[in-house]
Amino acid sequence: MKIGICSDHAGFQYKSSLVPFLQKKGIEVHDFGTDSEVSMDYADVAHPLACALENGTVDLGIALCGTGNGMAITLNHHRGIRAGLAWSSEIGRLVKAHNNANVLVLPARFISLAAAKRIISTWLETSFEGGRHQRRIEKIPVQ
Repeated sequence: MKIGICSDHAGFQYKSSLVPFLQKKGIEVHDFGTDSEVSMDYADVAHPLACALENGTVDLGIALCGTGNGMAITLNHHRGIRAGLAWSSEIGRLVKAHNNANVLVLPARFISLAAAKRIISTWLETSFEGGRHQRRIEKIPVQ
């Protein structure tokens, strides 16, 4: 499995710890930046992550910013991207099981690093339920 990961300056420290965490799980990680805590614009890393998902370079994505909202909003502007914001393991499970989120977005300023790891693990272990949820996902794109 290949996972793309990105963060803005607010999520940089967590991203730095999450890359080796994912690699220890046997996951190939593609880091789309940022590379420091210097203030930057989340869209500059969110768009390349979304494009990598769209073209199949990565299978899933993880994005971090202060609240998670900027990343989620930016990522969800891409067709085929379903970025779900999660602040607990249960929300992480539901964004995969019900929404088939292909990007997990985490609010770095509002959860601990330990919580981020639990949320990621839960999200990765969860399968999409399909059924009525598939029907709902098919209605997402604007025609």
